[in-house]
Amino acid sequence: MSGTAVARATLDATGSELRDLQVILRQTPKVASSGHFGSRLVFDTKGYLFVTLGDRQSRAQRGFAQDLSRGNGKVMRITTEGRPAPGNPTFSVPAAQPGIWSYGHRNPQGAALHPRTGELWISEHGPQGGDELNLVQAGKNYGWPLVSHGQEYGTPLGVGEGTARAGMEPPVSVWLTRDGTPHSGVLKSSMAPSGLAFYTGEMFPEFRGQIFSGALAGTALWRIELGGPDGRREVARERLLSQLGERIRDVRQGPDGWLYLLTDSGKLLRVVKGP
Repeated sequence: MSGTAVARATLDATGSELRDLQVILRQTPKVASSGHFGSRLVFDTKGYLFVTLGDRQSRAQRGFAQDLSRGNGKVMRITTEGRPAPGNPTFSVPAAQPGIWSYGHRNPQGAALHPRTGELWISEHGPQGGDELNLVQAGKNYGWPLVSHGQEYGTPLGVGEGTARAGMEPPVSVWLTRDGTPHSGVLKSSMAPSGLAFYTGEMFPEFRGQIFSGALAGTALWRIELGGPDGRREVARERLLSQLGERIRDVRQGPDGWLYLLTDSGKLLRVVKGP
């Protein structure tokens, strides 16, 4: 049995030992599954902690992403002591777990704060196709598995009731295939987003305010440009560095203004401008 957990500790002055280790959040209940843990941590502008929790992958478990009494498929917002953060939404369901910020997620493996608004954005795996970029707002339902742009594995059958439903938040952006190409019939496997960062540096001024996402199955770095009247809509996207053939696990902006990528093959790559 397994589940995501978050712990806090103090790193000693030598940098060699963790002291006073304390678990502040456990995904409950634990289940017999080895997948879809979520596990992204982001501090908000008030010092509270967002934690993404996956749906635990199996058909027997995924429906609980809609169940507020269980930890499957949720985004939590807690204090550094593990208590529900002030300002969290309230739910009419008496058994709702404390600390829930949003629900109806599949497997969020990218999370970042918008540099101007402080809003949380996440990327999450779809099933066969249907990866999503979402603006995560308090108390909102993101639909999984009742609505999805993906398919049941090995079939052309959609998951749930369709791609939209009243009272459920649509994604800002969707990837139907791993490389963004058109499709017919059975979708190609998901691009599997992992790692998410808003770029705010000086080294790529033309990309300031844009989103960068890693891709695992899609082995690339995606650039997403936002725009529209509210600045919350995708207006362009570009697949980068696919020639490397690397599963990109995380994306971060360094203090030097360059982008850094962590790959599943154990590489730490710095993205700089060419000659």
